[in-house]
Amino acid sequence: MTLPAAFLTTPIAHRALHDLQAGRPENSVEAVRAAVDAGYGIEIDLQLSQDGEAIVFHDYDLARLTGERGPVQMRKAADLVQIPLTGGSHPIPTLELILQEVAGRVPLLIEIKDQDGALGPAVGRLEQATAAALKGYRGDVAVMSFNPNSVRVFGGLAPDVPVGLTTCDFNATDWPLVPKARRDRLAALPDIKASRAKFISHDRNDLHSPHVARLKAQGLPVLCWTIRSAREEAEARRIADNVTFEGYDAVIPA
Repeated sequence: MTLPAAFLTTPIAHRALHDLQAGRPENSVEAVRAAVDAGYGIEIDLQLSQDGEAIVFHDYDLARLTGERGPVQMRKAADLVQIPLTGGSHPIPTLELILQEVAGRVPLLIEIKDQDGALGPAVGRLEQATAAALKGYRGDVAVMSFNPNSVRVFGGLAPDVPVGLTTCDFNATDWPLVPKARRDRLAALPDIKASRAKFISHDRNDLHSPHVARLKAQGLPVLCWTIRSAREEAEARRIADNVTFEGYDAVIPA
């Protein structure tokens, strides 16, 4: 299963087209609707509820994005979908709700957040929930994760959905809970074959990595994150095939 061409031609709104001043929190129904209306692709993040549902939310804890505190995984889905997102008018959405909102109208890029804690093999429940929600979905969709184990497991559950790796240099500052040996290995991007990844989405600050150049030379599509200005986009596109953006209006090619 190859990556649909729309992921290489349509700029992708990071956590949907969010803008708090406009009442559109990240990963919200409002931000998703705005991205669809603008014709952008959409990137969203998934966390797992206590009872095994795929929840559209970036952080592991509720505090930054809601008036609540505590881990997402400690709340049942029925409770999470009652919690308002700060700055918006809708509560935290499930993946199923966002799929209904998008309805195949624009490409949807889904990131499964690591549930192992150290990018290791203790994964499976969120991958199962994601595969179940996507069963029968009609539209361009792809799934990715920083954890190659997650990508491999999800791919086995949903072989008709293209998968990719979210990647970076895996430095100690950003990944303090991941052992150095694991970080060093992941930084070399060795898991394309084992995970059956059809693309990478790489940190824009590390696009000049020789590991990225190697994969690009092999014909693997390269997306990037997170672009925050037209200047950054122009620079990134010297290497990347497409961008994930926020905070400005990316130009959709004619």
